[in-house]
Amino acid sequence: MKKSAVYTRTGDVGTTGLVGGTRIKKSDPRIHLYGEVDELNSQIGVGISFLPKNFDKIFLNEIQSSLFDLGSNLACEKEKRLQYKLPQIKVVLIEKLEREIDKMDSVLPVLKTFILPGGSPEASVFHVCRTVCRRVERQMVDFEEQHPGEVPASALVLMNRLSDYFFILSRFINHMNKVSEIEWIAFKN
Repeated sequence: MKKSAVYTRTGDVGTTGLVGGTRIKKSDPRIHLYGEVDELNSQIGVGISFLPKNFDKIFLNEIQSSLFDLGSNLACEKEKRLQYKLPQIKVVLIEKLEREIDKMDSVLPVLKTFILPGGSPEASVFHVCRTVCRRVERQMVDFEEQHPGEVPASALVLMNRLSDYFFILSRFINHMNKVSEIEWIAFKN
């Protein structure tokens, strides 16, 4: 069986193909947006690699799969998404994120001030996931303003909830590792 080529040379002139075959410039805001989603997904993969073997990673893998779903939708014009039967963001995932946030938050000390991102290496990586997620969210808002209706339903809600999830996950990991959080103190001269 012949393997498919990794390189096609079709993008050598600075264009790429959308799901439906339309060619657009690699500098197009749509490409930036789903590239950011891909970066977030890869960063989650890094975070997962830091977690201990006994940590349940199934939900994180579910999040990653949902980000692939989102990326496929962003890589396709809205009028062609049904034709290609692209998987959509499920409200069930957002509800599950909220339950997971509530479950982890229930064992955490109450925050009385802002905390600095960091702590254990694995918690620090998920703080980075949170900030990449916020960047995706900002670009998504901008893209939707420029191209109304092109951002899939529930995508903004997913990004907003996902960044909250990564914040609480980072805190939860530090708590489980007995790593103290560092409170933000305004710098004074």
